[in-house]
Amino acid sequence: MNQRTLGPGRARDARRPVSASARRATAASPRRSPAVLRARHQRRSLVFVIAAVVAVVAVVGVFGALRSGPALTPLQARIVSIAQSQLGYSTDPSSSYCNKFSAYWESGTSCGNGLAAEEWCADFAAWVWQKAGADVTYQFINGDLNSSSASFYEWGVDHATWHPVGSHYQPKAGDVAVYGLDAGALTAEHVAVVVSTTPGQRGPNVVNGDGNRTGFSVVESGTDQLRADVHGTGGQLSGYVSPTPAA
Repeated sequence: MNQRTLGPGRARDARRPVSASARRATAASPRRSPAVLRARHQRRSLVFVIAAVVAVVAVVGVFGALRSGPALTPLQARIVSIAQSQLGYSTDPSSSYCNKFSAYWESGTSCGNGLAAEEWCADFAAWVWQKAGADVTYQFINGDLNSSSASFYEWGVDHATWHPVGSHYQPKAGDVAVYGLDAGALTAEHVAVVVSTTPGQRGPNVVNGDGNRTGFSVVESGTDQLRADVHGTGGQLSGYVSPTPAA
C-alpha cells in the first residue's frame, strides 16, 4: 500500500494561515456594545407597541360600527340633515306661535307677516318629512297628516309604520316620536323628529319643533327625550312612526 508523504515544511497538525480578506471581514464586524443592543431592542418594542395600538383601534372601530347600527338610508340622512338645519329657529314675535311651518301648510291663523300661528310641532315634522322626500299627505282628514300630533299616530297605523313603546322596536333616525298619546280620543301632546339613539338611553335624541325649553316656541334638540318638550310636565313617549319614500 503506497503512503503519501507531506512535502517539506508541512506538518500534519499545521493550521492554514488566516487570509488578509478574512481578517478585514472580522475587523468590519465588531461585537455590538450594550448601548447598541438596547437601542435595537427599544426600536423593536416601539414597533410592537404601534402595531398593538393599530390593532386595538381597528377592533374598537368595528365594535363601534356594530353598536351604532347600519348606515342611514338616503331618506333617513336627508330627514336628519333638514331637521338639524332648523335648530335655533324661533317664532316671530318670539312670544307667539307665529311660524313659517304652519304658514307653509296654510294652516293656523295668519299673523299678518307671512307667518301663521298655531302649536306647530306636527307642522314642523311633516315639513321635514316632505322636504326630505318622504310620503306626506297633509289635510284634515283622518289618516292624513296635519297640525294634530295624533295625526302621525293615525298615519302610522294606516301605513303599517306605527311602533308603540313596548313592541321592542328599535327607533331609527328619521322616525317621528309621538308623546302623550291617547289613542281612544285620538289626541297626543307632542311629536319630534328622531335624529339618533344612544345605547343605554331609554329615549331617542330628537329635534323638536315648537320646543319650549330654550325659548317660548323654538326648534331645539332633545337628548334621551322620554317626555314631550312642552310647557309644564309633558306626556311620556308613546311610540314611533317610520317614514316611507314618496312615490
